[in-house]
Amino acid sequence: MTLAKTGPSSNVRLLLQTKLLTRVLPAVVPVTLVQDVDFSIGDSEFVAITGPSGSGKSSLLYLLGLLDKPTSGEVLIEESSTSDLSSGEMASMRLEKIGFVFQFHFLLPEFTALENIMIPMQKLGRLSARDQLEHATGLLVDLGLGDFLHRRPAQLSGGQRQRVAVARALANSPDLILADEPTGSLDSAATEQVFDSLQSIVETQKTTVVAVTHDMDLASRMQRRIHLVDGRIDYDRVQ
Repeated sequence: MTLAKTGPSSNVRLLLQTKLLTRVLPAVVPVTLVQDVDFSIGDSEFVAITGPSGSGKSSLLYLLGLLDKPTSGEVLIEESSTSDLSSGEMASMRLEKIGFVFQFHFLLPEFTALENIMIPMQKLGRLSARDQLEHATGLLVDLGLGDFLHRRPAQLSGGQRQRVAVARALANSPDLILADEPTGSLDSAATEQVFDSLQSIVETQKTTVVAVTHDMDLASRMQRRIHLVDGRIDYDRVQ
């Protein structure tokens, strides 16, 4: 049964919107990944995107993060359409406004935790070198990694590496974090650490986190769930 759509209340700033978002892979027999997805997400939301394998969860997240372009429909960031942005403009918007956390951390192995976090800041160029160092240090301390600033990824556990990835996603102070199966490769203890970190970001920094997850226990503990079936929204509800 499909339930009525939900969304932020009228006094909450709209951060992310989709309008009839559709992505079709061209082929002899076209493959529809996402179809007519329509929702709004506001400030300080903790949203799970769930659904069976092949339901379009990751495809939707890549569209939301401007890593892929829709076949039709549109994504709006802070009520501004992204449809006519050039590739360079989309890259700039991703760098400034969106943080990404993936199932595998993708930390650069030759750099320390601190240096990995500073890379997005250096690309954006908004902070001085000293401020970048202070901000990166503060992020790691806040995530319980103050004793691991100068360790390289190979010297960290899986959960620690993923928390460094969360800190890197926060490097440029985005209002939106998109996470694709951020705990999918972790054991139960590390899963709790990463989940607690994401929840804390929502509660203390008022950052919106949208996470694709197959873990129904974690999804049930998030504020809102958007459930996909065959690329369409099956239900969208506050929990």
